[in-house]
Amino acid sequence: MARKVRVAAVQLNPDLDTPTGTVDRVITAIADAAAQGAELVVFPETVVPYYPYFSFVQPPMMSGGEHMRLYENAVVVPGPVTDAVSAAARRHGIVVMLGVNERDHGSLYCTQLLWDADGTRVLHRRKTVPTFHERMIWGRGDGSGFTVVDTAVGRVGALACWENFNPLNRYALQAQHEEIHLAHFPGSLVGQLFADQVETLIRHQAAEGASFVVCATAWLTEEQIATVSPDEGLRRGLRGGCMTAIISPEGQHIVPPITEGEGILVADLDMSLITKRKRMFDSVGHYSRPELVSLLLNDTPTSPVHRAYPTPKNSAYEVEPLGTDDPSLSAPSAPSAPEYNGNGSKHTANA
Repeated sequence: MARKVRVAAVQLNPDLDTPTGTVDRVITAIADAAAQGAELVVFPETVVPYYPYFSFVQPPMMSGGEHMRLYENAVVVPGPVTDAVSAAARRHGIVVMLGVNERDHGSLYCTQLLWDADGTRVLHRRKTVPTFHERMIWGRGDGSGFTVVDTAVGRVGALACWENFNPLNRYALQAQHEEIHLAHFPGSLVGQLFADQVETLIRHQAAEGASFVVCATAWLTEEQIATVSPDEGLRRGLRGGCMTAIISPEGQHIVPPITEGEGILVADLDMSLITKRKRMFDSVGHYSRPELVSLLLNDTPTSPVHRAYPTPKNSAYEVEPLGTDDPSLSAPSAPSAPEYNGNGSKHTANA
């Protein structure tokens, strides 16, 4: 009998005013999704505390105050927000994907956090390339986030927003035999064009990778849009763009998407459809030619400091070689007696 997995995608209205308001809404939505039998629930990009909509319509010189407020309200990992979501995942026995603005000391990141059904955080990845205006707000993640993890619902991977447009990013996850891909976008941005682009992308992505795609976007009210910008011309850029959807490996909507207002989309995934699609097209198996075209992936976590030696040494002569084949890069060795004496005779050590 084919395995079935019930999943949920949440089109959430974030709280733009209070530090914890959106978290409270997330916890409530987790419970609501679980009450409908969902085993996995997906939330929008950086919905906690909220996506930096201000950065899309305000010039950098005018956005300092809002940027500082985002710093103050951003999520520290681990911290109170992650503890609360972990507890909710464990309490309801549900896998949770949440997008947050993560604060790591002096930098903010667009971060995706995934908790397994027992509340264990199994994925912590940062968007590798913030898009356009976002580069004024967020730093860049590294390749360690191109990871597919085993969860209670299967093998799961994730990409944020326009990372999904990059075919190399998608292939990095496909090569790890991703079964359920989690995508999320800000929503309430750029208008119908953005919604159309997202729909085209995720449907292609599902068929290309022979995986299910669960996608979530946020949604702003007219009152919220008015608080972001007083200019009606700019406010037009803060409407539309919503496409909360669940797509099959054949590239089809399993249920109609949510494109306006709040809501929770729920669907049952027939996992046998993965094999049905891969039987015809397996991008990393029988339909690949890795000796002709392949992907080079650097998934090593990065650090601003690289120590040549794990522990400090008392002198240069205690330092061990770096392990390189280039002798010019090796550490100096301690002085030794010369092989020959000054008169040309062979040196012989004393017994």
